Amino acid sequence: MSDAPSVVLAGGGTAGHISPLLATAEALLIAHPDARITALGSYGGLEERIVPAAGVDLRLIPKAAFPRRPDLDAVRFPARLRSAVRTTRDLLREVDADAVVGFGGFVSPPAFLAARRSRVPIVVHEGNAMPGMATKLGARLTDHVATTFRATDLPHAIRTGMPLRQQITSVDRAALRPEALATYGLADDRPTVLVTGGSLGAQSINDAFAGAVRDLRAAGIQVLHISGRGKEFDPGPGAAGDPVYVVVPYADRMELAYAVADLVVTRAGGNMVCEVGSLGLPAVFVPLPHGNGEQRLNAGDAVDAGAAVLVPDDEFTAGWIAANLPGLVRDTERLAAMSEAASGQGHQHAAAALVAIIDEAIGERAHGVR
Repeated sequence: MSDAPSVVLAGGGTAGHISPLLATAEALLIAHPDARITALGSYGGLEERIVPAAGVDLRLIPKAAFPRRPDLDAVRFPARLRSAVRTTRDLLREVDADAVVGFGGFVSPPAFLAARRSRVPIVVHEGNAMPGMATKLGARLTDHVATTFRATDLPHAIRTGMPLRQQITSVDRAALRPEALATYGLADDRPTVLVTGGSLGAQSINDAFAGAVRDLRAAGIQVLHISGRGKEFDPGPGAAGDPVYVVVPYADRMELAYAVADLVVTRAGGNMVCEVGSLGLPAVFVPLPHGNGEQRLNAGDAVDAGAAVLVPDDEFTAGWIAANLPGLVRDTERLAAMSEAASGQGHQHAAAALVAIIDEAIGERAHGVR
């Protein structure tokens, strides 16, 4: 295999697909410093901002979302998919792709189909416990399949864990803490809860915390709340001497947010579950109530290990927060035990493991293995 492979990484829409894509790009460049990496995304996703900011070449194709009901979009879908596949095949020829790696999302099916027709090796990574339609399709087209969680059932799969960027896996929370406290205006002597609904925010979590601001302040707890863009709210100034409640729409440097956290309250997207676990942070997971239940499954290993608490979305209210969160975040012995259990989930070497699978797929093609 060449020391300078050309690899196309397909994924986008949310940070759950983009973050492992960027972590894999980083690991590829460590293994192959001259590698040519192209990210494939679709118009309107977070990748339009995040991927170029990470220094990775981004190409965009129109969305070809699989229709979920018999409407006009269903009629248009075949033509849209054909167009997306055709555009992607042109890209694979342009960059002389040695492999296509799909992380899910709307962009992955066209990438898989284009790679298949172009005889380019396919590698699939599934970041959720319950595989989506895109990765199910990809797994039918290749033997090179990687998964994150024990519960995932895909043919030919090897459990590598979640690829995480080095800025997360190598973070020194204690060393970053002074910068993080200064960045967000937090006090060093108060327990801190980090709240995040993921890259797009979670309105129900935001609403529950907005209703619990007074109770949290009364309990002496400060909060760093990442609300999601367009979902910010004003917690009010509070009384003199009250702990601060900081609301920001997005965190470009999540390592700073993690550095101040004693407890994380979040959705249970695969990437978030794994990042929190890799840092040994205790968590309260509030799984997304929609979809096929994959977020509850994502949290399963951590909850079973005692690293996290799971609260259904419809039970996560301002009343639940007031009744449960102050006692949890002040119970240092329990938090220490949860932290130890979280650290055992580890995904620190997942990106390198996925690169090894990519190398294997490229090597098989070079030696004529089908």
